[in-house]
Amino acid sequence: MNSMRPAPPAAAPLDDPRYYLANFRCVLDWVAARYDDLLSDAERAFIRGIADLPTPSQALLARMVMRRGEHFRVARLAYAEIGDSAAALAPLIAAGWVEEEPLLSLDELFRHWRLAELRAALADEMRAAGLPAATGKARLREALAARLSEPRRLGEWWPAAPDRIVRITCMAHCERLRLMFFGNLRQDWADFVLAELGMQRYEQVPLDPASRAFQRRAEVDAYLQLHRLRERLEAGEAVEALWPEIPSSTADDVWDSPWLATRRARLLFQLGREAQRHANPELALEAYAAASGDPGGGGEARIRRLRLLERRGAWREALALAEAQPPLSEAEGQALARLQPRLRRRLGLACDPAPPAPAIEQWTLTLPGPAASVEGAVRDHLQGPDAPVHYVENTLIGGLFGLLCWEAIFAPLPGAFFHPFQRGPADLRREDFVSRRRERFSACLAQLRDGRYRDTIRRHWHVKHGLASPFVDWQALDETLLERALAWLPAAHLARLFERLLQDIGANRAGLPDLIQFLPEVLQGPRYRLIEVKGPGDRLQDNQRRWLAYFHAHDIPAVVCQVRWREAP
Repeated sequence: MNSMRPAPPAAAPLDDPRYYLANFRCVLDWVAARYDDLLSDAERAFIRGIADLPTPSQALLARMVMRRGEHFRVARLAYAEIGDSAAALAPLIAAGWVEEEPLLSLDELFRHWRLAELRAALADEMRAAGLPAATGKARLREALAARLSEPRRLGEWWPAAPDRIVRITCMAHCERLRLMFFGNLRQDWADFVLAELGMQRYEQVPLDPASRAFQRRAEVDAYLQLHRLRERLEAGEAVEALWPEIPSSTADDVWDSPWLATRRARLLFQLGREAQRHANPELALEAYAAASGDPGGGGEARIRRLRLLERRGAWREALALAEAQPPLSEAEGQALARLQPRLRRRLGLACDPAPPAPAIEQWTLTLPGPAASVEGAVRDHLQGPDAPVHYVENTLIGGLFGLLCWEAIFAPLPGAFFHPFQRGPADLRREDFVSRRRERFSACLAQLRDGRYRDTIRRHWHVKHGLASPFVDWQALDETLLERALAWLPAAHLARLFERLLQDIGANRAGLPDLIQFLPEVLQGPRYRLIEVKGPGDRLQDNQRRWLAYFHAHDIPAVVCQVRWREAP
């Protein structure tokens, strides 16, 4: 398999003051080599044009791209390795990638100028509004917002301005190229820096040239469309204004892509929640219905839709929907098990008796306190030389699984890895994540039956230590905890725990107990116990209840410790 990783920057940041430019060029070269068929003529010209710029201009453009916003005060574009910023700007302006005199809204004006400067720039407006010369920045903006709603160029705002403001105009190109490189817009240029400084290291997965985040330009367009809508929603735009712009799942076959359909479903779910929060139940119901009908929409949208119907008194409709299809997950099944009997009772229909709840061992512990950490207080109370206790929550079981199944998780499958800064496979939360790797996971778990698992886990802990992983928290899983777990957790129990993780990786990585106590002196039975800690007033969450029921069903020792604080005498 051919490796298509980008060449690393020529030098580490401490040695090369233009390290960021090397990173920027790396992304451009990578995208040009792998995605040429998805680029427009303008994007190809942009990539070629950057290479033709003087090096200081390239560096200044990279600096601007990696900073926040599109507007910049020229005086603040001062970098020793670039030199004269005005001279570096000139080729960028000539190329049309920087606008020399952009229109500025009042907000942009306030963002870039200090209070004393604003008072000088807006002196006439302040007098016209009857504002005292000592008016503060927030009050000044509030008072002038209605009067100065139209954008103006800086020369119109302030003819005597001592500095210029310019606007970068190629951010759409750069954002699209960054998306095509990373396959998402969560990651940015800082990933390069963290990797170069050794603060973050990634597994080096062989990359096939055909393995790309996007196969068609329409997929990139669809991703960006959803991203823009989500940004507008998070900025507070009304759901009613956004709703007509949500792309129909039947409008384009691009929505046949499971991961894009999943992103659309998540946006629909967010819209539904916002509509419900702002007292628009009809739109909320429509959004939840659309989200639950999409691949990857999950059961949460369906459950919210059912609860909303119940609150509106549409009990028969809700019951019909609840019984229309089996639950897609344990979480959905748990919610339906509460909803359906309640709906049937409201309609005067017979209900099957609820199955008995599992008999989870519980104890109450009275401790001096209250303490800053209830889990820490229980750990310290139970701690003993012959019964060590560790705070693990979701890190131990997931970490052991991640170490045993490292090769399966980081297998170079199509669509799983497409750049060198991935913490894990891109399809981790997709429904087919496990099925695509079924044989690989089976081979890993088979080691639990023949005893090889300890050597595999130890080897990966040493060889892979510090590499980013969606399962392994290296700070939490130190060598002492690792060795105690390998010594005293039975392989049969690990097999059960890992099997449940594989049933629903997205949901089952959370909800595990807070503490583990090892009991090496025990002669018969398990030599450990898992402890879920609850402080005064705390209740078990649904995912914790599901795990506790699973422990009970498979004889895995787990208890719930309810803490009370001892009253002061």
